Amino acid sequence: MLSFWSRPLTLLTLLVVSTLIAWLLFGVVAALAGFSAALLIWLSFHLRNLYRFRRWLRNPSLDTVPAGTGLWAGAFAALYRLLRRQSQSESRLSAALSRFQRAGAAIPEGMVILDEGDRIEWCNPKAESHLGLDFTRDEGQQITYLVRHPQFVEYLSLLNYNEPLEVRLPRDADLLLTIQLVPYGDKQKLLLSRDITHLERVETMRRDFVANVSHELRTPLTVLYGFLETLVGMPQLDSDMTRRTLRLMQEQAQRMRRLVEDLLTLSRLESSHYLLSEESVDVPALMRGLYQDAVTLSAGHHRVQLKIENADWLTASVQELRSAFGNLISNAIRYTPEDGEIYLRWHRVDGQPAFTVEDGGIGIDAQHIPRLTERFYRIDDGRSRETGGTGLGLAIVKHVLSRHQARLDISSELGHGSRFSAVFPLQRLAAQPAPQDVQLSA
Repeated sequence: MLSFWSRPLTLLTLLVVSTLIAWLLFGVVAALAGFSAALLIWLSFHLRNLYRFRRWLRNPSLDTVPAGTGLWAGAFAALYRLLRRQSQSESRLSAALSRFQRAGAAIPEGMVILDEGDRIEWCNPKAESHLGLDFTRDEGQQITYLVRHPQFVEYLSLLNYNEPLEVRLPRDADLLLTIQLVPYGDKQKLLLSRDITHLERVETMRRDFVANVSHELRTPLTVLYGFLETLVGMPQLDSDMTRRTLRLMQEQAQRMRRLVEDLLTLSRLESSHYLLSEESVDVPALMRGLYQDAVTLSAGHHRVQLKIENADWLTASVQELRSAFGNLISNAIRYTPEDGEIYLRWHRVDGQPAFTVEDGGIGIDAQHIPRLTERFYRIDDGRSRETGGTGLGLAIVKHVLSRHQARLDISSELGHGSRFSAVFPLQRLAAQPAPQDVQLSA
């Protein structure tokens, strides 16, 4: 820094000394005239360099940086180095951006970068194909102006991006997309779109296959079970071995029939064409009926207790609720040792209506709980066979609750029983009919 200023300071010092000498030799007027002339020359020098600098600023370029002298030579040299570093940095950033754009274009999913106002900053060709965009035309446009779909607009406005959105856009009804927004940076969002049409087709084929096979199996199984039931009850069968064999065949046929029924139920629940049939459901009355079924199923081997803590009704499908609640109850009975207690409750959990089954059974290890609602998932195959379970009960419960916007809370501890709670949202509460309406309907 001192070397930069040393030359102009030296020149200024010489000018002052020369002025003093001229003052002593030639007088004040001559000294001031010489000093003024020197200052004018120095000022002209700087004005000339300033003019060259200002002219360069009109069209700045690394190749046309002025080559000054003196103080300006150092300034222009520093400016040249700064511009060269900036040019190198821009080249690196440009190369990185080009690599990013090439990588983005090669990604099989759609990508759209949105700013804090949901305006399009960049998108790749796959996103253009999925969403009907054109980056050269739509850059800077708000995406909701271009993707006009109520579900997408609502998804964008709710700011809850934990789960992707499945949507069919009007421009191509055969295309099924999953769309997910990922917030990042300074209030920016990355919109990812993926074509899952082929996955939906595979899933539809799987559901149709299960439904068709189940329908085909139902009739022969019903016939087989009916004849086995008749044979077991025939008085002329004296052989204990024959009776035992027929009884085992009957039990397995019954188990296969339950499996087919559960597969059909699950197939219906998974079908997009199976609409939810809603009505006002008297849940306390439903609970009393389920309690009687539980007592019958237990056959006196357990102490079943019913607690109805409120009179809430739900807007729901009574058949689906009976299926879901019945599956939870039958599981509790199957996995609770003899003389164990089972509690059925209709109550509130954090203000929300909830159905809870609590038992004092063998319990479940924590590592198994996240997978309990998977179809055919078994903690112990041998134990499941002994109890007659199909492995589909909790999968059915999960689908029923999902169709009612409810959730399944599970807590359990080995050796200390389990608690399963179906918790419904408040918007599912239904108004109870007035007493006179009940009287009329009776």
